[in-house]
Amino acid sequence: MPKAAVIVESPAKSKTINKILGSNYIVLSSMGHIVDLPKNKMGIDVKNDFEPEYIVIPERRKYMAKLKKEIKKINEIYLAADPDREGEAISWHLKNQLGKGRKVYRVTFDEITASAIKKAFLNPHSIDMKLVSAQQTRRILDRIVGYSISPILWRKVTRGLSAGRVQSVAVRLVVEREAEIRKFIPKEYWEIEARLRKKEDERRLFTAKLDKINKKSFHIKNEKEGRDILKEIKRNEFIVSNIKEQKKRKSPQAPFTTSKLQQDAFYKLGFSVHKTMKIAQQLYEGVELKGKESIGLITYMRTDSVRVSEDAQVAAKKYILTAYGEKYYPHKPNIYKSKKSAQEAHECIRPSGPSREPHSIKSFLTPDQFKLYELIWKKFISSQMVQAIYSVTSVEIEAGKYLFKASGTKVVFDGFTKLYPPTDVTKEDERRKVLWKIPVLVVGEHLDLVKLTPSQHFTKPPPRYSDASLVKALEEKGIGRPSTYAPIIFTIIRRNYVKRIRGYLSPTELGEIVNTLLVKHFPKIMDVNFTAKMEDELDGIEEGRVDWLDVLESFYSPFMHNVDEAKKRMKSIKKEGVKTDEICDLCGKPMIIKWGRRGKFLSCSTFPKCKFAKSITTGVKCPSPDCDGELIERRSKRGTFYGCTKYPACKYTSRSLPKQGEDKTEEKTHH
Repeated sequence: MPKAAVIVESPAKSKTINKILGSNYIVLSSMGHIVDLPKNKMGIDVKNDFEPEYIVIPERRKYMAKLKKEIKKINEIYLAADPDREGEAISWHLKNQLGKGRKVYRVTFDEITASAIKKAFLNPHSIDMKLVSAQQTRRILDRIVGYSISPILWRKVTRGLSAGRVQSVAVRLVVEREAEIRKFIPKEYWEIEARLRKKEDERRLFTAKLDKINKKSFHIKNEKEGRDILKEIKRNEFIVSNIKEQKKRKSPQAPFTTSKLQQDAFYKLGFSVHKTMKIAQQLYEGVELKGKESIGLITYMRTDSVRVSEDAQVAAKKYILTAYGEKYYPHKPNIYKSKKSAQEAHECIRPSGPSREPHSIKSFLTPDQFKLYELIWKKFISSQMVQAIYSVTSVEIEAGKYLFKASGTKVVFDGFTKLYPPTDVTKEDERRKVLWKIPVLVVGEHLDLVKLTPSQHFTKPPPRYSDASLVKALEEKGIGRPSTYAPIIFTIIRRNYVKRIRGYLSPTELGEIVNTLLVKHFPKIMDVNFTAKMEDELDGIEEGRVDWLDVLESFYSPFMHNVDEAKKRMKSIKKEGVKTDEICDLCGKPMIIKWGRRGKFLSCSTFPKCKFAKSITTGVKCPSPDCDGELIERRSKRGTFYGCTKYPACKYTSRSLPKQGEDKTEEKTHH
């Protein structure tokens, strides 16, 4: 008979911990949150100090019953949920449900390894109610906002819409970026490059770029201006006027935080934020290795800290000295500084065993698990290595009043880049490496002009947000925390406020309409700075500096005033719709765009007098052979997709809209 029960969130985590602890413990799973606010009402007693009404989640009652049955004869419970606010809240709810008459302990660890688990169980502690209060305050705030604004959107736009304290601000960022792109007017400019060589040496060619005219910056506006400048340049001798050589050092980057992992996984691996966190969870909770050993391969993946434990530093040092030699390890360990709001009790995201090379365990991992583990491992090991050293040569060449510049970069010592090339290497940096063909030159030397090349360019609008750049923006603006980035993006896509177009985020028409209404009627809720300030207050609750009730009381009254005003004054898109040039097939009256559960559609403006309605097609023919249907935008639980108007006769679907004549066979799916 086990002497104690251990309760964690997931079966995978319980399996790993069970193998470590042995038969004296029974390790059970709660399957995440098992207690929450009710779905069918707000569940907050505002008049009674915002008392939340917690219930066992109906879908989780069977898990609660199982837990009670398993621990019936056990008097000791160890609550081992994740080491953050969510984990603390889960532990608190479990204690309230299962702890009566029992000894209840809280254990936390940043990695699921034998040493970390055993150390945690030697040092159990009580539940941190400051963390619980912070999580509960966030939950109450989000419930008040969602359950107050969403019904207004149902009445004014369409059923099924939702608003969120953080998600709506994220949608605003995407909408405003799209507005910037639309209003952007490209401006033409020209650049001039000279292909040069040493006198009487046809092999030593290199390229220099026009940098200044009369020692001043310039802007060539059009082709004619560029051609005129070309004519003048050709009349002049090209003479080396200055040579500058310098050594540059590049330091390794800090190991991963949650947001940095999400960004690098997007840029280097093409992973969405949701996919990255799903795989990271698997690596953290445990993978079965050789000899049936199950072990967590990385530390906890929701963190904004870059702290590295002394044990991990020692292990990294040992590996680097063995694998690369003394010249690749610094005189003292690299220390990185976390941002001000970071939870320094946590560590960075790193391999639980730095000596566990990715290729040594590749056969036990899925391809995606291997890719992400390798990324985390390389980032961490490289963060403990020495700087890279470059030799940068810059040459200035005068052609009369025209100054050209050429530069090249040569690696003197690769340092940390031997393992992990920096993610901030620009195209210009890569170009310089390619052009490291600048011959040995001396000041005053005359050069031969081989060719002058003008090139036309246009200024570019800001890019749409990707998963990675939106996470970066949210972090920089103080919106959300490590545990919320992935759910935010997942939610705004699932709600059809934002859609992915070739990997980048674009607002839907519905998203833009809802955003306009919310910004107008809830300016404070939709304000980026207000949202960031609220995050700081939640941090203050966690740290014991701020009273959670004060935060709720100061928020509630002004917010509810806005709610009352919005009920009266918000424009009804549901009634008025969006005007179009389409004419009703039945009565000849104008058609308007409305929104329903499956997306937007055309409705007669005289509804309910005339009930004619029809789908809005994209104008793109269905790619299926022998099908004369068109594609329309549809919605499912997984987001927006395009389906054929001939469904169910034709079951073609696609996540992206194919161009006319484009073969999209590989994207076909079937219901």
